[in-house]
Amino acid sequence: MSETQTTQRYTRLSMTLHWLMLALFVGVYGCIELKGLLPRGHALKSLLLGGHALFGSGIFLLVWLRLLGRLAPRPPIVPRPPAWQTGVSHLMHLALYGLMIITPILAWLMLNAGGKPVPYFELALPSLVAPDPVLAKQFKHWHEWLGSAGYWLIGLHAVAGLFHHYWVRDNTLMRMLPKR
Repeated sequence: MSETQTTQRYTRLSMTLHWLMLALFVGVYGCIELKGLLPRGHALKSLLLGGHALFGSGIFLLVWLRLLGRLAPRPPIVPRPPAWQTGVSHLMHLALYGLMIITPILAWLMLNAGGKPVPYFELALPSLVAPDPVLAKQFKHWHEWLGSAGYWLIGLHAVAGLFHHYWVRDNTLMRMLPKR
């Protein structure tokens, strides 16, 4: 691969992590939405909740690699966008990283406050707070609220990429796509 091609696209690792995170988000939201469609007491509900937790844990683990990857130089957007667009982009990315970090932590706190263990394969994660049903409801509220906000954040992120590709006609989207 020539140097111009490498500087115009993110690294393979960054691209792989980006699209893997999307797949994990589809899993997180798919499991919780399907669970909500099932009647109370249905046998699949606990399986879907377990899948939701597993996908969410994957997001929480991989987000730290994504943050490390942000320390590497990023390929420039050509042509360079106005400063206000760059500022909005930084705020959007900050919000997305907040979603990927805070939402799983709220789930962990919610389970702790509910007196439930947080299983992680064969290990049980330590309890961060003492059991408190009122606190558990508050954590659940914030976890669900942030999860709902995630639909909007992810949707706006995708629309912005498409807007830049089809309307602005810059290389924003192409930087995150593998070479065709």
